[in-house]
Amino acid sequence: MADPSTYRPSAGSIPDAPGVYRFRDASGRVIYVGKAKNLRARLSSYFQDLVNLHPRTQSMVTTAAKVDWTVVSTEVEALQLEYSWIKEYDPRFNVKYRDDKSYPWLAITLNEDYPRVMVGRGAKKKGIKYFGPYSHAWAIRETVDLLLRVFPMRSCSKGVFNRHRQIGRPCLLGYIGKCAAPCTGNVSQDEHSQIVDDFVAFLSGQTTTYVRRLEKEMKAAAALMEYERAAKIRDDLSALDKALAKNQVVFGDGTDADVIALAEDPLEVAVQIFYVRAGRIRGQRGWIADKADGTATTGDLVERFIQQTYAGESGDTIPREILVPAIPDDVDALTEWLSGLRGSRVAIRVPQRGDKKGLMETVHANAQQTLVMHKTKRASDLTTRNQALEEIQEALDLPEAPLRMECYDISNLQGTEVVASMVVFEDGLPRKSEYRKFVIKGVDGQNDVASIAEVLTRRFKRLLDDRAATAVATAAATAAGEVVEEDPTANLIDPETGRARKFAYAPALVVVDGGPPQVAAARQVMEELGVGDIPVCGLAKRLEEVWLPDTEDPVIMSRTSEGLYLLQRLRDEAHRFAITHHRSRRSKTMVESVLDDIQGLGDVRRKTLMRHFGSLKKLRQASVDEVAELPGFGRRTAESVVAAVNSAATKADTGRAPSVNTATGEILDDDAPQVAGARSGDSNGEEN
Repeated sequence: MADPSTYRPSAGSIPDAPGVYRFRDASGRVIYVGKAKNLRARLSSYFQDLVNLHPRTQSMVTTAAKVDWTVVSTEVEALQLEYSWIKEYDPRFNVKYRDDKSYPWLAITLNEDYPRVMVGRGAKKKGIKYFGPYSHAWAIRETVDLLLRVFPMRSCSKGVFNRHRQIGRPCLLGYIGKCAAPCTGNVSQDEHSQIVDDFVAFLSGQTTTYVRRLEKEMKAAAALMEYERAAKIRDDLSALDKALAKNQVVFGDGTDADVIALAEDPLEVAVQIFYVRAGRIRGQRGWIADKADGTATTGDLVERFIQQTYAGESGDTIPREILVPAIPDDVDALTEWLSGLRGSRVAIRVPQRGDKKGLMETVHANAQQTLVMHKTKRASDLTTRNQALEEIQEALDLPEAPLRMECYDISNLQGTEVVASMVVFEDGLPRKSEYRKFVIKGVDGQNDVASIAEVLTRRFKRLLDDRAATAVATAAATAAGEVVEEDPTANLIDPETGRARKFAYAPALVVVDGGPPQVAAARQVMEELGVGDIPVCGLAKRLEEVWLPDTEDPVIMSRTSEGLYLLQRLRDEAHRFAITHHRSRRSKTMVESVLDDIQGLGDVRRKTLMRHFGSLKKLRQASVDEVAELPGFGRRTAESVVAAVNSAATKADTGRAPSVNTATGEILDDDAPQVAGARSGDSNGEEN
């Protein structure tokens, strides 16, 4: 392990200009490439005290043995040089957005005399028009099969085309009308080119004009009593309708855009990108990437994704708009660089409302699903789970592998509606029937330490009560002369219901979401209750450190450790469960609070609204007519309810009341209000 001070350049030798820098190891291999607006400021940040650096950054600077740099004139040049060096050196500490799958493209070989449509994979080539990429090749083939009925262009290989040109007979597609058979001279090169142009225009989004033209031709043929031709055009229109149904319009303005969303955890990031052309989704792609730098923000990840995805692309494949979840710091340089590649202005922005924000939410949901499926697949491996439990046992010096782990998390909104969650993992897998929710009663305000103490007190008192009840029953049976067999599981089953008691199982490890203060509170409570033999630890979010009671330094587990990955899953699940419980309670409380202010609305009608709609979100989405249909509601009362709910929600978000159409309940303000998020531990209140 190298000492960074041994190769640290003097501050005066580093220029304060834009540039790109390289960290090299002892053998001279490049291990990290980065860019900076100010090289002196950026490089100095790497040579501070190691304890202040992220573990990944610590690993990088202690692996390196040298750093050098190149000064450039502008940030755009730095962006281009950084990409070139990353591609050339393949540094191990740079995040790599690499997909292990090859996604299929719909390609049209415009560089041939008789262009061909085909489904292909791999790198793009000059002279070929590409659409996609798509997630499934079969979906493209179905679409092409439908469109060849209307646009009978060539789809055969060069060998098949030349063979049928020699024998003078078309292939099967020519006989069934799915190819114009240019190989036999059925159509001229110009006529075939016109078919290809129509095909490309249709895929590019110019659908309405072509459909209207076919409708006019069908009506004209029917007027001339050419019924067979009219029937063929009718069938062609039906085929086009089916093809269009596979690509519904998502943007009414016909925008060309790439919609990018990320779902992150401390070690990995799931990427999803939807390709929208002429307002329609033309393709989709998604994969998992390792986060080489744990300190990277969402904006940093977006910047690196854009840089790696669009570098080397031709101008026609770069859309005029790229929708992202967060704006990178160097957005101006990125925009200038992309605009240069495209040959016209490219915008990078975060959608705020309307169809684009709705699609962004859909793409983000896909990214989250991809990450969940990746984690589930990893967690389902028995060997991996066993390895994870053994690593936790070794790292925490436990007497045995923690087959049952319980994790606790606190969620609140500025000290109000404080709730807690308890989630259970058995043998490395979630045991959802054992999850429990708590409403914190004895703590005022925002005090996570006191809340943890209350939850664990209640949880382990229930465990001790169950044990005591079993002991009393056993003693009574013994006193009555009954033979009582020793059964270690006797206190786990409720004799009245025959089901497992809610808190009867003792965990092998208690995990709290937090650092030393939370761990100390948990240990104190458990010792006071007499269950101090149960191990306890805390997992802090900032650096993913594992804290044990009465220790000055945390346990640092490898970032690639299966044990750390399992603890993170446990902590994230507790966080998710706490947030869900908190939002449910907060929504009901907000509904009650808003309805209390409506004059003339009594308890019966308030309960009717809450029972029917359940949450403030659903009530805000309701129209005046929907509210008026409830028993006991007239139109005037319904108008008051809709106006009050929308007004209160907007005030909570913007501090001002909106204009409301009382007939429809629609907010007339341009800005759509959102309810502020909850807080869980030291998080921002969003679900992981």
